[in-house]
Amino acid sequence: MTQATDRSKAPVFVLGCHRSGTNLLYDMLMSAGGFAKYSDALGVHPTLIPRFGDLSSLSHRRKLMEVWLRSKAFQRSGLEAEQIKSQILERCNSGGEFYRIVMGEIARRQGVERWAAYDPDNAFHIPSIHEEIPEALFVHIVRDGRDVAFGLSKKNWIPYLPWDSGRRILIMGAFWQWMVTKGRVNGQRAAANYMEVRFEDLVVHPHETLAQLGSFLEQDLNYERILQSPVGVVARPNSSHELESAAGGFSPAQRWKQQLSPQDAASFEALYGGLLKDLGYETASNGDGSAAPIFDRLVNVLYPLYFETKLQLKSRTPLGRFASLVHLEIQGTQSGQRVA
Repeated sequence: MTQATDRSKAPVFVLGCHRSGTNLLYDMLMSAGGFAKYSDALGVHPTLIPRFGDLSSLSHRRKLMEVWLRSKAFQRSGLEAEQIKSQILERCNSGGEFYRIVMGEIARRQGVERWAAYDPDNAFHIPSIHEEIPEALFVHIVRDGRDVAFGLSKKNWIPYLPWDSGRRILIMGAFWQWMVTKGRVNGQRAAANYMEVRFEDLVVHPHETLAQLGSFLEQDLNYERILQSPVGVVARPNSSHELESAAGGFSPAQRWKQQLSPQDAASFEALYGGLLKDLGYETASNGDGSAAPIFDRLVNVLYPLYFETKLQLKSRTPLGRFASLVHLEIQGTQSGQRVA
C-alpha cells in the first residue's frame, strides 16, 4: 500500500493517560481542518488484534469483520460495509494496514489527504504502530497527575481492593504514573516522530502550543479557526467556555488544590513527585517515596503490577481475547462517547 512520505500528510496518533485531555486535543485537530473527521476510536491494537489475532491470516480477518461491522466504530465511519470488507479481506496484513485502509477511505470520501487516530491506549502500542506505519506521528498529551487522579477517582472505573478505599487517589496516581511512563518510554522508539504536549499549555497558551504542535505535524493549527469551526468536545459549552476563559486568564490547571485534601495531595506528591517534576509541575516533595507510609508504598508496587499483568493477559491469552470480544460487542450495541 502507498505510504505517505510527506510529513504534512503523515497519519497522526493522539494518545495519553485517560482524563488527560486526549479528547480535547483530538477534536482540536479535527476543528483545525485538513484532517478527516471521525468521532470514534478504532481500537485496532488495544482491542481488535488481541481478540482476533495476527491480521496476516485471512480467517482472522474474516472473523474480525463479522464483528467489527456491527460496532459503533464502523457505524460512525460512514463507510459501505461490503466495500470496506472487501478491501480488508484482500489486502490487510497488519494493524497498521487496517488503519491505512479504513482511515484512508474515510479521508478519501471527505476529500482530504490526512487522518488522525484517537485512542488513549495506543500509548501501549507505539512500537507496533511505528513499525507498521513508519511515517506515523505520535502526540502524547500529559496532564498534572493530581488533576488526572481526581478525575479518574470520580469515574470509578479502575478497581481497587476494599481496604484501599481511603487510598483511591493514590491508586489512580499509580495508574497515571504507569500509563504516562509507558507512553514516554514507548515514544522513544518513534524518536523524532514523537512529541509531548502538556494539557495546561494547550488550554492556557493555545496559540503558542498549537504553533509548536503545528510545526511538528507540518499542519496549520490556527486557534481562531478551531474556535470558529468547533468539532466534538470543542463545540460543547463547557469546553468552549474553558478554552475562552483560559485564554482570558482563568487557568483550568491546578484544580487539585480545591479538590484534594492537603493529606491526599501530600501523599500523592510523596509517591509521584518525581514524575510530576520530570513533566515540569511544581511539587513540595522530592517524590522518591521514602517518606511515605508503608501501605502507601505498597500501592505504588502492587497496583502497577496488576495493571501490567492485566495488559499482558488481555494481549496474549484466550481469556483476554474473550474480554476484548465482549467489549467490542458492547460497542456495537451502545452509542456512548469517547472517554478521555
